[in-house]
Amino acid sequence: MADTNKMTINLAVFGRTQSGKSSAGNILLGSTDFYSNFAPGSVTKDCSLGRSCHLHGFMRRGGQEISLQIQVLDTPGYPHSKLSTRCVKQEVKKALVNHFGQEGLHLALLVQRADVPFFGQEASNSIQWMQELLGDSWKNYTAVLFTHAEELEEAGLSEEDYLREASDTLLTLLDSIQHRCIFLSGRGNSCNEQRIKILERIMEFIKENHFQVLSFT
Repeated sequence: MADTNKMTINLAVFGRTQSGKSSAGNILLGSTDFYSNFAPGSVTKDCSLGRSCHLHGFMRRGGQEISLQIQVLDTPGYPHSKLSTRCVKQEVKKALVNHFGQEGLHLALLVQRADVPFFGQEASNSIQWMQELLGDSWKNYTAVLFTHAEELEEAGLSEEDYLREASDTLLTLLDSIQHRCIFLSGRGNSCNEQRIKILERIMEFIKENHFQVLSFT
């Protein structure tokens, strides 16, 4: 019998090389499971699954405290500086089936640097990539995670200002995924404070989806 006082949330991070996928994954897990480093090319070559410790007191259901565990699938960047698109796609699809087959994926995070404009062919490729990996219902299970959001403050922009001035391509994407987006700053709050803030937003999205999952069987 399943333990009704425990819940596992399955997440996957996708995005371009050096967008901050692995760093974001580490913040979600509250660990350093994923290797993350600045480099002139792609760092992540293989998919890797990380599991957090159980979070107690984070949420309640039916008056009972629920112990929450986060699982994050880190994926190679797309396009990759050393691996072919075909190779990366096969690796990611295999990992999705192996780790989230029947259990399902609660949310995919398309990681995008806030200081890099989202438009043109590169943006179109990212959207196509998500659709090819997750299928036609990808929009129901996707949120955009903006990294390097500290650049907004330096530019004197609020999150609302940023989105108001965003490209039509980005606004169309956000419209299609019910405006699910999160901003992650590398400065200011502690890593744990950032983690809790992001997980609270993610749980909002998952609750709006009624805890439905995208399965790969």
